[in-house]
Amino acid sequence: MTRRNSAARSRDKIPSDVSNLRIIAGVWRGRKIPFIPVEGLRPTPDRVRETLFNWLQTSIPGANCLDLCCGSGALGFEALSRGAAAVTFVDQSSIVVQQIKQNLQLLKAQNGAVLHQDALQWLESRLKDQEARYDLVFLDPPFRKGLIKPMLQLLETKNLLNTGALVYVEAESEWIPDIATTPWQLYREKVAGQVAYRLYLYSNPEVD
Repeated sequence: MTRRNSAARSRDKIPSDVSNLRIIAGVWRGRKIPFIPVEGLRPTPDRVRETLFNWLQTSIPGANCLDLCCGSGALGFEALSRGAAAVTFVDQSSIVVQQIKQNLQLLKAQNGAVLHQDALQWLESRLKDQEARYDLVFLDPPFRKGLIKPMLQLLETKNLLNTGALVYVEAESEWIPDIATTPWQLYREKVAGQVAYRLYLYSNPEVD
């Protein structure tokens, strides 16, 4: 039997405590769903989620969504609750993926897909012009890892976004956006403590 390395064992070690997050609005309003606080997991705070979904309120119904580095799944579940057509959850932690699947079953949600894979590698493996396109993307990678720019570039170069798509980016407050202004247009921006969150509008005339 091949032994897994210590980093992998540490990442997938199940903590003894379980936490809960509350869905703010929609068909599951007020419902609490469990998540396991694995190392590095930072559920988007209620206050930030409320602001974000106020920004998005007219864009969610019927949207095809992608939740990268989904963690607790707070953003994806909130989108489903508010009428998103589908959400694809992607995370590298087997514990996270298992819990997301259990929560989809708990809520009897049929329109959520869960992928156990590193988000950057998953984006790199997409086939240009042969994949589903998304209307809304939640991008909340681990802080200070330099992942935001390459992920945004892959969303663009792999043609994974519909024109007019919205991409939410959550980052450390000191992160300075260094992405091209075209096709990315800053739509909303706010800082809460150590977290900066931004909403970008993707506008590419080459995408029908």
